[in-house]
Amino acid sequence: MRSASFRRLLDTNVLVYQHDPRDPSKQRTAIDLVARAGGDGRTALTTQILTEFAWTAVRRLPLPMTPAQAGRQVGYFARVFGVLTVTPVAILEALRAVDEYRLSFWDALIWGVARLNDVPLVLTEDLPGGRDAVEGVRYTNPFNPLFDLARIGADL
Repeated sequence: MRSASFRRLLDTNVLVYQHDPRDPSKQRTAIDLVARAGGDGRTALTTQILTEFAWTAVRRLPLPMTPAQAGRQVGYFARVFGVLTVTPVAILEALRAVDEYRLSFWDALIWGVARLNDVPLVLTEDLPGGRDAVEGVRYTNPFNPLFDLARIGADL
């Protein structure tokens, strides 16, 4: 599905930090970001991001969720955000980015879905390969103190 209406993707770390009390500042930022971006029609997730969230929620959080709790949270995310599917073409794009840009496969897969769906921005703590842009897809760290959360809904 190609959609020029999506302006940004939220990465897994944004979703996970909402439920991780180990860094209260990041937790507050993640909660605010999801609240502002959820339901705006301009923010998307990918099936990969939902899968990574579910795995992390039941296996890696200090107070792990039950599979049922994680499932409810995934259902919520799927209702309030657009969900872009990882397709075979996205996998091929990811492999190209691994080769050309030396991205990790998982970062490259998020990039591939964003690129193929004309999503110009990924909000993530992890800049792929230390880059702030790859072929028109920009990366911004929403946990950076200089990030302006108020701009969500404006031009981001």
